[in-house]
Amino acid sequence: MSIAARTQEMQRLASRLGMEYTAKDEWGVQGYLEDFYLFRKGRRRQIRHLLQKKDEFLGTNLYIFDYHFVKGFGKHRRKMAQTVFFIDSKRLGLPQFLMKPENFFHRIGQWLGLKDDIDFVQFPKFSEQYLLQGEDEDFIRFALNPGFLKFFSIEQGWSLEGLNYYLILYRKNKLAKARAIEHLYGTGLHLLQMLAQEEA
Repeated sequence: MSIAARTQEMQRLASRLGMEYTAKDEWGVQGYLEDFYLFRKGRRRQIRHLLQKKDEFLGTNLYIFDYHFVKGFGKHRRKMAQTVFFIDSKRLGLPQFLMKPENFFHRIGQWLGLKDDIDFVQFPKFSEQYLLQGEDEDFIRFALNPGFLKFFSIEQGWSLEGLNYYLILYRKNKLAKARAIEHLYGTGLHLLQMLAQEEA
């Protein structure tokens, strides 16, 4: 898809979702994301086609954007891109964690004792599908409630990172089209409802 076509697609989507649109990161969103695993990868990192919605009453900002970076050098150089949903909300109070689809190499690493994976005995499907990592295991087990674990026992292929008031959701190396972005938006809102602190 050309840049012009992507611009038009995202502008129309912003209108449908009641969000503001900017072609570049004029709001400085990338600065909030530097502690996330995704935003430490590669080089020439850029946020493009950024949609934003603010709810000052609830202390919540929602963003959708395309994130681009370059990995490798020379003939191994590759341009990577994915569409990301980002929540900045005072209703959240999350441990730092990374959740991504588990694959064969992750399992080999676990057998060799190279990587920690937080599993949930009561939710074997979730534990089979996702690699979940973070230093504060007790806090992670407390924060990721049964509703969350049931949801991702069904939903497959997502990557998710949390840190205090921030949460990002994406599918690795997937630049989503408008219909898929609307699904991403709905999923992100559902996550906010599941993970929001009760007293907020």
